[in-house]
Order: sequence, then structure tokens, then C-alpha cells
Amino acid sequence: MLEDKTHKVDFSDEVTGLIYGFVFQEHLPPRRVTSGQILDEYQQQKNAPGFLWLHINLNHAASEKWLRKQFAIEDFFFEEIRQGSHSTRIESQNDVLFAVLNDANFHQDGSGEETATLWLYCCTGLVITARHKPVRLIERLFRRLDQFTPSSPTALLVHLLEEQEDVLEQIVRQANLYVNQIEERLLSGLVKKNRTRLGRMRRQLLRFQRLLAPEPAALFRLMNRPPRWLGTEVVRDLRQFAEEFTVVLNDLVGLTERIRLLQEEISSSQMEQNNRSLYVLTVITVLALPINIVAGFFGMNVGGIPLAANPHGFVLLVLVVAIFTAIAGWFALRKRDDD
Repeated sequence: MLEDKTHKVDFSDEVTGLIYGFVFQEHLPPRRVTSGQILDEYQQQKNAPGFLWLHINLNHAASEKWLRKQFAIEDFFFEEIRQGSHSTRIESQNDVLFAVLNDANFHQDGSGEETATLWLYCCTGLVITARHKPVRLIERLFRRLDQFTPSSPTALLVHLLEEQEDVLEQIVRQANLYVNQIEERLLSGLVKKNRTRLGRMRRQLLRFQRLLAPEPAALFRLMNRPPRWLGTEVVRDLRQFAEEFTVVLNDLVGLTERIRLLQEEISSSQMEQNNRSLYVLTVITVLALPINIVAGFFGMNVGGIPLAANPHGFVLLVLVVAIFTAIAGWFALRKRDDD
């Protein structure tokens, strides 16, 4: 089991921005270390099989300075972080595997942070992951560390990618369930509200799609020309992950298309309802037209108004209005039957 419960918080971890620090050794469970122990552990790992994993909070001002002081890290890693590069990619530079991974946080109501970026630096004996905002990929991996022991830094990367795929699969499943519920309530009185939520969900999923779509292509490019130090088994696992991730992305594309069609169906249904309401208002206006015309004529303050001296004038006037109203109603209803 992990030494998580017995690990005491070191004040130096807070200063350096270290969130997690683990030593992985062959046939041994992961061992958690503090920032004060890291340098000695790293020196020991150079002459022994195993590696060190550090997870860094970039919001600490001293984190970059501390990493530069402890390890010989390539400058491009810090440049990518300072530039705030969020484009998903995995590439090899100077015998170093560099990756930018994005964690998707799905909210049905569109609230909260949608994405969090993780920068990864992987070389022989060392893995560094850095973030500004909490990343669920790391938290999920941390909870599962007692179930497996990565044999190499690249094996840890494979596990991170698998966690990312699981997160995306969960998002697709949750969105599918929500869309199914909206389809069942399509003809209910919440159509307008559902359409608004569908619009927010579709925009959210499209952002996830644009953010994560480059990842399989980047992996395939890496697999076509893998670094010499990348193991055959890891290459096979990465290729398999790229294929599976492509399938999940295709499911996401299909879901966004399904939401678009559902939006169009809701819009059509709402437009049809508006047309029926407009038609009813038009019929009422047509039926009231004879009454308004007759009332306008007989309300004129001029001489010679017909039926003014007739004791049955009101009844006759009502009959005339009723006849004209019936004729107007017949024409209106006949027009609806023709449509």
C-alpha cells in the first residue's frame, strides 16, 4: 500500500510547490518522499533501476527555480509553461519526452472550470508533471498507485493517458444519458430550457473535441519515429492507446452531431408551436373584424344611422354581425384545412 496515510506534510514542500513526490523501484511499492529527500533519492536512482516522479504546483513562485537547481531540465520545458501552451501534443526533444495533456471537467449546466492543463517532462530516471489548476488525471492516478507499479517513466505516462481516456469515456457516457433524458422530454413544457442546456453542452463538447483531437495524431507521429530509449512494450501500449482514444473521440464527434440534430428537432417543434399560436391569433383577429367594422360604422356621430328608429334594430345588427363572423370563420377554417 502507499505510504500516503503516514506521510507527514513537510514545510519545504509548500515552499517549493511539490505536491507529490514518489520513488518507484522494481518489485517494491511506491515510496513517497519530501522535497528535502529528493536530491539524494535522485542520485541513488542514477545507478539503480527505478525512477522518481514529482508533481509540481506552478502557482508557487519558487517552483521553477527549485526544479532548475535540483535537476538538469531542458529550457524548452519552462518556456512552454511560461507561454501557457495548452495545445495537446506529445513529442520527443533531445532524448526527452515532452507532453501537454488536458483534463476535461464536464458539467451539464456549463458551470465551473472546463479544462486543466498538465505539462509533462519524461526522461531516464525522472518524470515531472506540472500544473496550475488541479488535474483529475493525477488525482485518479494517485488513488490507484497501490494497484500497480510503473516499471519506467514512460510506463507512468501510459497510465496517465489511460486515465485521460477513462475520463473522456465517462464524459461521453454522462452526456449520452443526459441527451437521452432530453429526448424523452422533447414534447414537454421544458423544450425551451432543454434547448438552452443542449446548446451549452454542445459548445462544451466541441471545445473538448478541439482540445483533445490532436492527441492521437501526435502519438502516431511519435510511434512512427520513436526515441531509441523508448521500450518496445511501451511503443505497443502507446499505439494501442492512440487507437482506443481515436474511437472515443469518434464517439464524442457522433454525440455532438446527435445533439445538433436534437437541437434542430427541438427548434422545428418550437417553430411549429409558434406557428400554431400565430394562426390562432390570426383567426381571432379575423373573427373580430366584422364586429369592429360594424361597431365603427354605427359609432359615428352623424345623422342617418340605419335602424336607429327600429325597435328590432339591435337584434338585426347582431344577426348581421353573426353572419359576417360565420363567413369569416368559414374562410379561416377552410384555409387551415387546405394547409
